[in-house]
Amino acid sequence: MTDIIVIGGGVMGLATAWELSRRGHRPVVLEQFARGHGQGASHGATRNFNNAYVEPHYLDLLLRARDGWDALGAPDGEPLLRMHGLVTHGEVDIAAVHTRLVERSIPSEILGADEARRRWPGMRFVTDVLWSSDAGVIRASAALLEFERRIVAAGGDVRWETPALSIHEDDAHVAVTLPDGVLHAETVVVTAGAWTSKLLGTGLPRLRVTEETPAHFTPMSNVSWPSFNHYVDPERYPATVYGMPTPGEGVKVGFHRVGDEVDPDDRPHRTTHGEALVEYVREWMPALDPASAVHLSCTYTSTDDSTFVLERRGRVVIGAGFSGHGFKFAPGIGAVLADLAVTLSSS
Repeated sequence: MTDIIVIGGGVMGLATAWELSRRGHRPVVLEQFARGHGQGASHGATRNFNNAYVEPHYLDLLLRARDGWDALGAPDGEPLLRMHGLVTHGEVDIAAVHTRLVERSIPSEILGADEARRRWPGMRFVTDVLWSSDAGVIRASAALLEFERRIVAAGGDVRWETPALSIHEDDAHVAVTLPDGVLHAETVVVTAGAWTSKLLGTGLPRLRVTEETPAHFTPMSNVSWPSFNHYVDPERYPATVYGMPTPGEGVKVGFHRVGDEVDPDDRPHRTTHGEALVEYVREWMPALDPASAVHLSCTYTSTDDSTFVLERRGRVVIGAGFSGHGFKFAPGIGAVLADLAVTLSSS
């Protein structure tokens, strides 16, 4: 019998378990795949640390997350956040975003297209640009390792290749069925990503699982790269474009949430909108080789309106629907889910 089990060892589950360990708990994390697997949404070297939000609740959560990232420090001598900045441009109200950032004392400024082209000659701009120096990328794979290290150092347990087959709750505890037995806990946190609906069944907001296939492109010249959001003409391209430099792999470029709906246990690993992405790079990224695309595959698990599921039902706490813009929020989301779990565990 343990007090808290976390099902799902991606970034949200590990961030939640780390936050619980900071509060004196010794959570048990159950992950169905091996460490470093590529079956879900948390693998890979980098994720955007994107602060270009107009919604106050996302910015509040981002500030809470930033405290967590800062607390994790530089585990291998390099910070987990690379703050090389973010540009946002295209068909979006950058003035409204700028106002929200200024309200929270987050550095940002609006630049003309000519100035943006001078600073980042590898990219093309035709509208004003919102620039924030307080953004960049998260070293994603390094962050997962550091979360795990801190959980274990605090007395918690991370069990790889240990799938949770089912959950059964009664008045006294929650029973989690494993391949080799049953584990009991006072509270269970489910951060199972694409497998959330399979594990919990009905009653949740609709969670749509898609396979997304961004690509890394090779730079053709030695220019500096920020992270970027480009709200493109929807008649030309299928969705907003995002991207970031990933040392050793090139510049990652992708369309946001355009993939085919899939079964996470039978993912086809099929590239979608590949030709459109190459055409985008050819038109808007003059310093990248459009013929160099190396596609990667990950799952998104999204609610219909892209909002997060953060709730509790009895002794079960649920975190879901983060894909596409969740990774940067992980320490903040972990703190929210830990709040819910501790409330249940102590009640």
